[in-house]
Amino acid sequence: MADFLLELRCEEIPARMQAGARAELEKLFRRELDAAGVKVDELTIWSTPRRLALIARGLPLATEAVSEEAKGPPEGAPDAAIDGFCKKNGVSRDALELRDVKGRMTYFAVIEQPGRAMADVLAAAISTIIRDFSWPKSMRWGDASRSPESLRWVRPLSGIVALLDGEVVPCAVEGIAASAATDGHRFHHEGPITIGSADDYAEKLRACHVIIDHEERAQIIREGARAVAGGAGLTLVADEGLVIENAGLTEWPVPLLGRFDEAFLDVPPEVIQLTARVNQKYFVCESTDGKLANAFICTANIDAIDPAVVIDGNRKVLAARLSDARFFWEQDQKKTLAEHAKGLERITFHEKLGTVAQRHQRFVSLADDFQGQLPNAVADARQAAALMKADLVTEMVGEFPELQGLMGGYYAEAEGLAPSIVAAIRDHYKPTGQSDELPNAEAAILAALIDKVDALVGFFGAEMKPTGSKDPFALRRAALGVIRLVTEKGLRLSLSPLFDAAAQLYRNQGIEVTNPSSDLLDFFADRLKVQQREAGVRHDLIDAVFALGGEDDLVRLLARVHALQAFVTTEDGTNLLAGYKRAANILKKEDWRGIEGEIAQTGEEDPLALVDDPDLAPVIAAKMADRKAAAETLSYTPEPAEKALIDALAVAAPRAAEAVETERFADAMAALATLRAPIDRFFEEVIVNAEEAEKRAARLALLARFRDAVHRVADFSRIEG
Repeated sequence: MADFLLELRCEEIPARMQAGARAELEKLFRRELDAAGVKVDELTIWSTPRRLALIARGLPLATEAVSEEAKGPPEGAPDAAIDGFCKKNGVSRDALELRDVKGRMTYFAVIEQPGRAMADVLAAAISTIIRDFSWPKSMRWGDASRSPESLRWVRPLSGIVALLDGEVVPCAVEGIAASAATDGHRFHHEGPITIGSADDYAEKLRACHVIIDHEERAQIIREGARAVAGGAGLTLVADEGLVIENAGLTEWPVPLLGRFDEAFLDVPPEVIQLTARVNQKYFVCESTDGKLANAFICTANIDAIDPAVVIDGNRKVLAARLSDARFFWEQDQKKTLAEHAKGLERITFHEKLGTVAQRHQRFVSLADDFQGQLPNAVADARQAAALMKADLVTEMVGEFPELQGLMGGYYAEAEGLAPSIVAAIRDHYKPTGQSDELPNAEAAILAALIDKVDALVGFFGAEMKPTGSKDPFALRRAALGVIRLVTEKGLRLSLSPLFDAAAQLYRNQGIEVTNPSSDLLDFFADRLKVQQREAGVRHDLIDAVFALGGEDDLVRLLARVHALQAFVTTEDGTNLLAGYKRAANILKKEDWRGIEGEIAQTGEEDPLALVDDPDLAPVIAAKMADRKAAAETLSYTPEPAEKALIDALAVAAPRAAEAVETERFADAMAALATLRAPIDRFFEEVIVNAEEAEKRAARLALLARFRDAVHRVADFSRIEG
């Protein structure tokens, strides 16, 4: 068995591309060796800014000979087809075999593949891997770049190390021949390094100030930054993404702590942190009081003789960046948010949905539709609604879009607006994900709901719904945000009227949107199932409650679902579900349409049905009820089990309906549970499809009453099991 080392060396690979490059190298290497019949077990992939490295251990010295078969055209096929088959498989016509395939003689080619030396397999693999390598962005270089067929790589490829048990694998790509020589650190080592084998590769590079293992570099940065912060009496603000990015920018990382002018602390801390992070890749620190300190930690790529020189250079660069941020902060405050908001007329929300200024107008009007849920917050929410997107036109948000909302809150606070309005402007984007915190102030909750509902109604009403994995307007996230706000804050909110009101506000502005309430409720049902799955709630039970229609109060819906889940897992629930499904199947098989349907089947014209007078509606309804009651009056003496079910339904059905109406869903389930024994006995002792027509009709009607009583709680046909 043999060990193989491959290093692909080039100019700086962007840090953001390195994880993908490691995955791509592994994928292509396994692909090529699988095609050669070689199983790869132990594989290590590393990266630095200047190289990708792979070590494969336990490779065979040669591949085994294999015999493959290829099925060709049938006997009697045109010569051109047979010759093409031979050419494709590299065999002569004389070497073909005829075999019977389903009664027809067919040509087969038997291809003997001799074993190959592993060095030959790897040489071919290296060339293919380099040429097939996929980068998010790549380039051509040198004279060869004039040809579109020339090699593309993320940065100019400068060297290849390919060693199999210490021996160079002979191969070359675009004039770059594999060798045993590599380069050390750009500043700490001059001249080539000769690698002996995969075993000494990492240590020889370490001796030349290159730590090849990206995970080790990340740990050095993680621990080193924490240590230098602690040494200054500070606490590092953890940022794992920045750790990984700095590990991708350095081959010999050295965390260093520096200080910046305390005067910059007048700028909001999030601005300072983003300035340091985004522009300079620096960490920030907090002092013992939990506030941002005037300190930064940079990650040098050298072991400096005088670290103070490095720190001072980084301090000057950061100071210039912070000066820009302070300028934006001061410049933006020269206007009120209301004055900034006038600039929103120039910003298009979407070409089909108007400007952001028009959104503000809708926000203010939509706030009134929450009067019944958060009455004390409506006035503040209306004021916030007219301002909460105003920071989009500020200099600071233009520089750091991640700060939208947050900067609006800071500017509102500096302007002296009420704390509740400040919170609403600051937090109206929340929650941005499943684990993100929710706003706490009522006006902020209301502002967050208005923002998300307006977007959902607009895009759904303009037929721009999410499809498959595509959701360019983050509507799934918006719906999940509404669900979390409503359910976790316990808001008793009917969604359909809210969606209708939002759609009308679009139309009032001359923006044509359809009424998307039905589609949105289905969309919310799907999002709710995904969200509740993690909480252990069955998706079919959510379907069972949604299927009843008219249920758009998510708090009430979930309360019903939880009660239903507790019920169906009991013995009574399981047996009642079985009885329901049996009853439903019988009614479906018999095409039962109810007592009214039976009356209609007589062929008699119903004079009541011909009256179209709203004033007579109550009278007509009463007469229809009398007719139905008369039809349900039995013309025979029911059997004991039949009578028991009739009596049980007479008690349980109104109890369950009343309990649902008053949102006592556990009581509704308890009422249904009393039907379990009567329905079981009914099916055991009573023949539903009796020979007498009146008995059959009455018993089918009884089963329909049983089904309808159950449907007061949920559509049991949607429940699995």
